[in-house]
Order: sequence, then C-alpha cells, then structure tokens
Amino acid sequence: MSDTTAGLLQTGLLLVALAVAYKPLGDYIARVYSSEKHLKGELFIYRLVRVNPGSQQRWSTYALGVLAFSLVSVLFLYLLQRLQPLLPWDLGRGSVDPGTAFNTAVSFVTNTNWQSYVPESVLGHGVQMFGLTVQNFLSGAVGMAVAVALIRGFVRSKTDRLGNFWVDLTRGTVRILLPIAFVFAIVLVALGVVQSLSAGVSVTGPDGSTSTIPLAPAASQEAIKELGTNGGGIFNANSAHPFENPNSWTNLIEIFLLLVIPVSMPRAFGRLVGSHKQGYVLLSVMGALWAAMLTVSWLGENHPNGPAALLAGAAMEGKEQRFGLSLSALFATSTTGTSTGAVNSTHDSFTGLGGGVPLLNMLFGEVSPGGVGTGLYGILVMAIIAMFLAGLMVGRTPEFLGKKLSRREVTCAAVAMLAMPAVVLLGTGAALMLPDTTSAMTNSGPHGLSEVLYAYASTGNNNGSAFGGLTVTSDWFQSSLGVAMLLGRFVPILAVLCLAGSLAAQPKVPVTAGTLPTTGPLFGSLLGGTVVLVAALTFVPALALGPIAEALA
Repeated sequence: MSDTTAGLLQTGLLLVALAVAYKPLGDYIARVYSSEKHLKGELFIYRLVRVNPGSQQRWSTYALGVLAFSLVSVLFLYLLQRLQPLLPWDLGRGSVDPGTAFNTAVSFVTNTNWQSYVPESVLGHGVQMFGLTVQNFLSGAVGMAVAVALIRGFVRSKTDRLGNFWVDLTRGTVRILLPIAFVFAIVLVALGVVQSLSAGVSVTGPDGSTSTIPLAPAASQEAIKELGTNGGGIFNANSAHPFENPNSWTNLIEIFLLLVIPVSMPRAFGRLVGSHKQGYVLLSVMGALWAAMLTVSWLGENHPNGPAALLAGAAMEGKEQRFGLSLSALFATSTTGTSTGAVNSTHDSFTGLGGGVPLLNMLFGEVSPGGVGTGLYGILVMAIIAMFLAGLMVGRTPEFLGKKLSRREVTCAAVAMLAMPAVVLLGTGAALMLPDTTSAMTNSGPHGLSEVLYAYASTGNNNGSAFGGLTVTSDWFQSSLGVAMLLGRFVPILAVLCLAGSLAAQPKVPVTAGTLPTTGPLFGSLLGGTVVLVAALTFVPALALGPIAEALA
C-alpha cells in the first residue's frame, strides 16, 4: 500500500469514527453537566473535601476555585518529583532538580505537558502514575469545567451564578474521562502498547553486548494522554516510540482519542443552548481549518524543497517508517490543532511548509478543534470578536445567542484573545536577545527562529509539542517557559469566567430583523475569517522570518 493511499484510508476511517461519536458523546457530555443527580461516589468525594454540591458560585468564586485547585496541584506535583526516592517504583532514580520539577509541575497542571527531560531516565513509575497521569485527568476536567461555565453564561439570565466548579471538575473526571480512558487503555494493551511496572528488559545485541530497554505502564497513561489532550509521553520519543504507538491501528486510535472530545463539545454546546445548528456552525469552522492545515502539511511533506530530501525522493528524516509522510502529517495537524502536543514524528525535521503548519495551528489559538474544553471556549471568544466586528460594520450593538455584547463582554473576550500572542511574542523576543540562546539552537537562520518561536507558541498555547532542535534545560528556558504556560492558561480562563459572569447577569434580548443570524454559512465564514485574520495580523512578521522564509528558500 502506498503512503498516500494509507494516509487517505486512515483519514477516512478517522472521519467516520468521529462522525459516529459526535452525537452520542456530545449529548452525553451535555447530560453530565446539566443533570441534577449526583452519583454515590461523587457524594463521597464532596463529603471528603467538604463541598456542598448544591451550592452555586459567582464567576469570581468559580475562578478562585480553579486557581486554588491548580496551585495546590502544582505544589503537590513539585513535591512528588523532589521526594521521588521516597515513593514506590522510584526505580532508583533520584530527586528531580528544582528547575525541572517546577517546569514539569506547571506543565502538567496547565494541560501543556511540555517535557524538558527524558522520562524513562528521570522519572520512576510512581511519579508517572500518581503525579503525571492524575494531572492528565484533572487538567482536562478543568478545561471542560470552564467551557461549561461559559455556556451557562449564555443560557442563564439575570443571575450571578455559574454553577459549582468542584461539581463540574468531579463530573468531568468521573463520568467522562475515567470511563473512556479505561476502555481505550485496554484496547491499546490488546493492540500491543506496553503496560508494565518493570524497570526494563535486558536484551543481547548482535555483538554480544547487553543493554536494558526501559518499560513502563504506558497504555494507561497513553489513553488519557490523548483523550485529555495532554500529550506528555511516558517515553522520550512520545508516540513515535513503538511501546507507546506500535502500529497503524494504535496510531489511528490515538488520533481519534485526541480529537473525539473537542469535536463533540460543539454538539454539547448546541444541546445546552437549545440549538444544534449553533454547534454545527462551530464544528464546520473547526473542521475547515483542520482540513486546510492537513492539506498544506500533506503537500509540504510530499513535495520537499531541501537538497537532501530532493535527492532522497522524500522528506523521511524524523519520520517513522511504519507511519510514513502522510500519517505523520495527519498526526502533526491533529495534535497541534488540539492542545495535545503528542508527536509520532519530529516536527523539527518537517519541511519549511510542512513545519509551518503545526506552528500556525497553535497560533490560531488551537481552535481546530482545540483542546478538551479550551477549544470550545476559545472559538466562542473568537465568535464574540467576530460579532463585535460585524456590529461595527452595520453600526449597531452586537448580539450573540440573545445576549448584548457591550464594552465589558468585548473587553473580556479581547483579553482572552490577546493573552497568548503577548506571551508568545514577548517570550520569543526576550529569548532571542539573550546571547546564550544561540548556543541552545541546533540551527541558525529561519529554522533557528522557528525553533524558538515554536517553543513559546507551544507553551503559551498549552500545547506541549516541540520542534526538538532547541535545548531548553537552562534556568532561563525552564523559568520563562513555565511562566508562559501559567499566563497562557490562566489569563484566558479568568477572562472567560469574567465574560461568563457578565453574560449570565444580562436578560435575554429578543431576536429582531437586525439580528445577525449565527446558524448559517455567513456567520461561519465571518468566524473563520476572524480566526485567520487575527493570527495573520499578529504573527505574519514572525512567520515571514521563520517558516515562510525557509519554505521559499
């Protein structure tokens, strides 16, 4: 089977699987967050942490819950790494150094999963299971909770209550992420993904020398790593490692897992606001951006412009032979279109055009289709900006889903939208001014700039993937990238929750002849154009000096 045929077949199967899951999973997510009933296990958790599940919170209290929970999670994960020798299954691996421990704790709590270390030589199974895997569940559930709070802002009227963060967090974890991850962990084990508590297996090479191949409980972490759009690999090669992703079937399942909840969230949104057409419009914009980026990446990788690739006939450097060019492009587009960051190839080895796609996907704000929860509230923020622009053009106060968009709402949306570009551009500029950055870069010229820009785009967007050619173990990169993750995660969350509170306090306004319909192709085009326009106006100068210059070279 040719590389192109395999890519088309797997893409077709992926789209069919997502189409089948869209309605039932989206409806189930909507029921989970709208149900008045609590499971017995959930009630036990509420009693344990002394939470009243029947209480409703203002946006400020909801936000305080998000921040407090995340702060405690960072401290807990930091201490786990520092105290690793005291934990079971430490495998003789010592305490993680403070800089790496801080960066890793922030990374996994913010759903970024950026890794500046070699997992199989730095972390034991104890930290991997009790620390990283747990945060894979919880950070994903936080993103869904914030998205649901924003939906309630549109649905509710004349109230200052958005729900209960602790209830939303618990339900997202217990009812959605845990059962799906459990089922697919078993599926991955059946298909060859490793699940072992052993330190490794000794093998003898052809020359008679012996070595140890590390083992790990990979399948259980792999399932939630993709499902929760986390992306942190239990092995350094991530999903390019045969123990994490051994064949084309596991590759297909992993791409499906990282897309399935973000793709289904618009269905849940449509059901909760009482109009499935609203969800279809959001999904169509997400799908169009994803398809466009996949096409460009596919063409870029199959038509290389470098002399070595031209002589070889293909740009296979950094690609796994069992996946080839097309499946590498499919994985790269999907993992950066969401906030996952897992990789089955080295993005640093992509062509200039092909490597620009993962970077641009993140600079769109990761809304094609975005991360678990984050993609939905990200594209809703862009929808508010689009409606504001439309209101300016026709000279009337913009409305969206029966709520007027006044100065307060637009300001909140603007802060949420501009936080990421500010983090990415300021971080990249500061890094490039430091003399030590040059020695950390594997490449000079446009590709070197792309490496630095990609690092801050990945952390500022809470993606976690890396070009791979930049050494980020210095104190500057550990600290600055950690700060980029924190700002890229929590500034938009605070702005979104403020927006939700302001919307919930408003009364519903009736639809009039002057109201712009938001369920048709006109609004879809406006929304998609706004996403592209904002990214273009913000990042084209940087992209012109990096991947665009490399592609034209």
